[in-house]
Amino acid sequence: MSILKRTGRTLLGWHRFFRSWREIIRGFLFKRHVLLAHIIPIRRCNLSCSYCNEWDDYSKPVPTQEMLRRIDRLAEMGTGVITMSGGEPLLHPELDAIIRHIRRRGILAGLITNGYLLTAERIQRLNRAGLEFLQISIDNVVPDDVSMKSLKVLDQKLVLLAEHADFQVNINSVVGGGVRNPDDALVIAHRAHALGFASTVGVIHDGDGQLKTMGEREQHIFQEIKTLRKRNFTRVDWFQKNIAEGKPNEWRCRAGSRYLYICEDGLVHYCSQQRGYPGIPLDAYTPEMRQREYYSKKHCAPRCTVSCVQQVATIDNWRDPQRVMPALPARVATPLVRLQAGIKAEIGDQTGAAPAD
Repeated sequence: MSILKRTGRTLLGWHRFFRSWREIIRGFLFKRHVLLAHIIPIRRCNLSCSYCNEWDDYSKPVPTQEMLRRIDRLAEMGTGVITMSGGEPLLHPELDAIIRHIRRRGILAGLITNGYLLTAERIQRLNRAGLEFLQISIDNVVPDDVSMKSLKVLDQKLVLLAEHADFQVNINSVVGGGVRNPDDALVIAHRAHALGFASTVGVIHDGDGQLKTMGEREQHIFQEIKTLRKRNFTRVDWFQKNIAEGKPNEWRCRAGSRYLYICEDGLVHYCSQQRGYPGIPLDAYTPEMRQREYYSKKHCAPRCTVSCVQQVATIDNWRDPQRVMPALPARVATPLVRLQAGIKAEIGDQTGAAPAD
C-alpha cells in the first residue's frame, strides 16, 4: 500500500473515531434522541442460511425515494448511527445513493452484508458513497448445509477489503447453538486480525433472539477470541460473559427508543428477533412513544443475545429504572393498526410485491 493511501486511511480513521465519540458523548448528555437505527432496504437475500429468520427470496427493493424519506425521518429524531442490513442490502440497486444521503444528514453510516457480492469495484463505490463501517458474519471455515458464509468462500473478498476499503471492517464469528465446529470461530478471528480487521464473536441464538447454553469447549473458544483485543470493533461486551455461561443478564433494554429496527414496510420494531411490536409506522412514531419504550421493561431482555441492542443500552444502564408498561389504549392502538395496513399496501404497490400479511 502506498504511503499516500495509508495516510488517507489513517485520516479517515481518526475522523470516524472523533465522530463516533461525539455520538457517545451526546448519548450520555441527552437521552431523547435515537442512538442507533437498523433499517432494511431489501428483505431478499442471495443465500438461505438455515438458522436465519431475516430473509426471503422474492422481495423487491424498497423504493429509493421511500428509503431517503425514512432516513430524513430518522434524522429528525436526532439519530446518530444508521446501519443497513437485510436480507442482503447489496442487492438494492441504489444502495450507494442511500449511503450518501445518510452521510449528507450528518449520520454515521454502517452496513451488514454476507460479503458475496463484494468486488474491488463495488468496494470503491462504497468508499465514494462514504460508508464508514461494514460487518461480515462468517459462520464456518468450510460451507455446509447450515451456512454458506464460510471463510473458504469469503477469504478472497476479505483480501479485497484489506486492499481497497477505506471504511472500518469488522468480521464477526459465532459460537454456541450447536455450531458443528466451534474451533472454526477461532480460525476466523485470527484471519481477521491477520488482515488488520476488527473482530467480534457472537452467540448463536434461537428464533426469538434468546441465548442457548454453550458447552465447555465453546466457552473456552469464546473467551479466547475475546482476548484478541488489539483491534476489537467494540469493547462494550460485558454482557457476553453471562451469555457464554448461559446465565441471564440484568439490564435496561431501550429498544423502541434509543434503538430502532425499521423493517422493509417502514414499521418500527424492538429488534430483528422481536418483529411485530410495537409495529408502528416510522412516520407515526412519536417522541411520546419513544419515551414510553425507554421506560418499558422488556420480557425478553434477561436472555437476549442481540449485541447491538445491549451495546446501545449501555449508555443509559446507569439511569432511569424501567417498569412493566400497560398495553396501548384502544383509542391509540386501533388507528395505528389501520395505518400499518395502509403503509404495507402502499409499499407493496410501489415494489410490485404482494403486501405482507
